[in-house]
Amino acid sequence: MTHRLLEKNHKVTLVDAGSHGSSHSRTQLPSAVKNNPLHFWKFQIPSALTYNLRAESKANWHYETTPQPLLNGRSIDQPRGKCLGGSSNLNAMVYVRGNKGDFDSWPPFMSEEKDAIGWGYEDCLPYFKKAQTSHTPNCTADMKVFKGFDGPLEVTNGAQFSKHVYPGKPEKLLRSPLHDALLEAGAECGYKSTPDSNGYSQEGFGPMDQTVGMDGARCSTEVAYLAKNLDNPNLTIVQGHAKELLFDGVAVKGCSVATPDGQSMDIMADETISSLGSIGTPQLLMLSGVGPSDHLSDHGIETVVDLPVGQNLQDHLEFYMQYRTTARSLYPVGNWLPYPHLRVATGLEWFLSGAGLAASNQFEVGAFLRTGAGVQWPDIQYHFICGAVIGQEEFVKENAMQVHVGTLRPAARGTVTLKSKDYRDAPLIDPRYLTGEDDLHGLVRGFEMTREVMRAPAMEKYNSGALNFDESFTYSEAAEWIKANCHSAYHPCGTASLGPVCLSDGRVRGTRGLRVVDASLMPNMTSGNLNAPVIMMAEKIAEAVVEEGGGRKKERVEMFEGGDWMNSQR
Repeated sequence: MTHRLLEKNHKVTLVDAGSHGSSHSRTQLPSAVKNNPLHFWKFQIPSALTYNLRAESKANWHYETTPQPLLNGRSIDQPRGKCLGGSSNLNAMVYVRGNKGDFDSWPPFMSEEKDAIGWGYEDCLPYFKKAQTSHTPNCTADMKVFKGFDGPLEVTNGAQFSKHVYPGKPEKLLRSPLHDALLEAGAECGYKSTPDSNGYSQEGFGPMDQTVGMDGARCSTEVAYLAKNLDNPNLTIVQGHAKELLFDGVAVKGCSVATPDGQSMDIMADETISSLGSIGTPQLLMLSGVGPSDHLSDHGIETVVDLPVGQNLQDHLEFYMQYRTTARSLYPVGNWLPYPHLRVATGLEWFLSGAGLAASNQFEVGAFLRTGAGVQWPDIQYHFICGAVIGQEEFVKENAMQVHVGTLRPAARGTVTLKSKDYRDAPLIDPRYLTGEDDLHGLVRGFEMTREVMRAPAMEKYNSGALNFDESFTYSEAAEWIKANCHSAYHPCGTASLGPVCLSDGRVRGTRGLRVVDASLMPNMTSGNLNAPVIMMAEKIAEAVVEEGGGRKKERVEMFEGGDWMNSQR
């Protein structure tokens, strides 16, 4: 939003409770070191993606959910970015747009709005392309229809890292045979393959796109959009915590901000845009009097507009299925001991050339599958990595591999509510995991499908047995194991959704001068990681703000829509 507003010479004040993350590319290391001398590499090196999820990170809000009854009473970590660029500086850099069916489900939520901007897939595709510069080599004409080639966000592709070389670039990665084995195993089990899960067909096994630039560094929204504007005289960056919106009647005139030195300042503006994410945005709205009136009155907050803010919380659950392997994995490099020289050498290779194992998020192949006949588009996602992790700290100290298995469209709907009227108190996050009909069944089906794939001939020759579960689990045993071991995929959304809370261009109903642009807007969550669709949404709404009649482009393309999905699971 900031970049597009500045392009049209608007004056922008950007408020963030954190500071710089990775606002300089790897080739601008002196500037990056100056901005963030001790921690810049934790943002920039793709393989360092877990560092800012750790407890000591100051770039993370470190939220957690309320105890979840159906997950054995566990509170689940819910990290969110506390830095410029937000969670795009913390995420796993997996670029997934979602499925056509996801976006085609959105317009009915806005059916009563006169002259609404469209949110079906054909309405969204032009803005996915506007945001993107795709670097996929050997891109066919059929694939190019779906890709952008001159946008701010760099997207590379895991399929090509070993067998093809990026133009003018040495081979970036040392690809493992496990990647190809997984793709072959999927085919042996009768599943489809897809060369581009963000293109004609999401369904199947194939390479994964990642928001890693050609310099081998994370391409966060801070890098892609903000960095080029840091010297723009129309941009003012304020480090501070947004406390409350400043209302005059129903018109928002600005925001009250707490600065790091303990002072308070009011920032006035013609329009205020909340992009605090699906946890921060509903908290700010409710603290300011926009939300369910009964809940606000419980906290002594006067209602400005009675809206279902904080309702409709959705999130993806996933679990890790870990296996020992006869192939070399990331373990010798991922841990300091017993081979510290390998880790040092890998880091030096990245610093000197932007190449090698450190230049990847490691999620180079994956899959989007359906759990059964009658499911029209994928409801299971795989992320595959040639290593097995212990929490967010290190790899299992042996050669291993890991499949992240998660459902894509859970029926559970939760809430974000206020703990108190003090902005410093984290809100109460209750996703109500597994309360939706068939939510647990979908996860168990994912477990069963993965167990089959990992025992297919192509994987069998590398598979030395399960590491963190019993391969003989029955359905009920698998269900209990999942409830004890699953965790969030960190994809909260929907808490200020299009339709009930916001108009189609992000304006908050019943107010003036207030808009939301983040994952809170999603009425239904998308089938995959959320970074790509959120960036698309920002591009679309930004155009609606700065151009008369903007945000209304359409692009019609032919797509695979499930084939014989009513009668076949694969």
